[in-house]
Amino acid sequence: MKKQIAKRIAELIIMLIVLSFLTFLLMYLAPGDPAEKRLSSQGIAVTKEVLQAEQERMGLLRPFMVRYGEWLGGILHGDWGVSFKDDMPVAPKLVSGLRNTMILALSSLMLALIVSIPLGIASAVKKNSVLDHIVRLLSFIGNALPNFLISVLLMYFLCIVLNLFPVVANGSIQGLCLPALSLAIPMAGRFTRQIRTEVMEQLDQEYVTGLRTRGVREKDILINNVFHNASGHIFTIIALQIGTLMGGSVVIETIFRWPGIGKLVMDSINARDYPTIMGFVLIMGTIYVVINFISDVLYHVLDPRVQY
Repeated sequence: MKKQIAKRIAELIIMLIVLSFLTFLLMYLAPGDPAEKRLSSQGIAVTKEVLQAEQERMGLLRPFMVRYGEWLGGILHGDWGVSFKDDMPVAPKLVSGLRNTMILALSSLMLALIVSIPLGIASAVKKNSVLDHIVRLLSFIGNALPNFLISVLLMYFLCIVLNLFPVVANGSIQGLCLPALSLAIPMAGRFTRQIRTEVMEQLDQEYVTGLRTRGVREKDILINNVFHNASGHIFTIIALQIGTLMGGSVVIETIFRWPGIGKLVMDSINARDYPTIMGFVLIMGTIYVVINFISDVLYHVLDPRVQY
């Protein structure tokens, strides 16, 4: 087990290095000049001499591999670089944005789980009943609607028509409700359908029939056996959704002006702020592979039959 974990950690480190290299290469090949973008945003007339001097100051004239090596060496020493946009250190900006994005992601995840777990189990237990058809219909609608459409509808009815929430989040607790709900609705639809499928698969197993013939209560079978055996698959689905959620909240943060890392990276893309973009990609890649690694290990712990 220890050898497999060590091997997996080495693979994840190599994966992150390859990801950072490819991202750096794509930005190197991408059209647009960060120095020209910066000068234009400051209202400075962009002449050949001024542009070349700014490119030299920003280190854009050095060879590709030299720039990548300096960036990677800085990361290994805890130096995430300086923003091309405002000359501020990248790390504090990313930490602030990441904190707000995690608050949004975890809030929406909790909302989705509170709804999807009981509905998914109830739908599986009451298969082909009226309740099951209603749950399946609602989960299908929730899963089919894109996040941006849900956010626009919620904004119109709850902010403009009913005036219950502010249109602009601005990092407040009240402003968190609509962005979290916009992310939670489609996620709850997916979770409900997946939990229903996993529970139904367990209910069809022979051990359930054996427990029923021995007179074990249906509630005990459901909680102690069915849900426990299905929890490995369910946990893996939820864990992978966290990484997707962290990176996929860009649109919602932009719509509601939530000060998260998604809004930060959109502003950085518009400004050709490569150090901030690289930091974002590295953080999201690390979060995703770490969560994937943890979910694999815990899946093995929850179900020892699975070979890691």
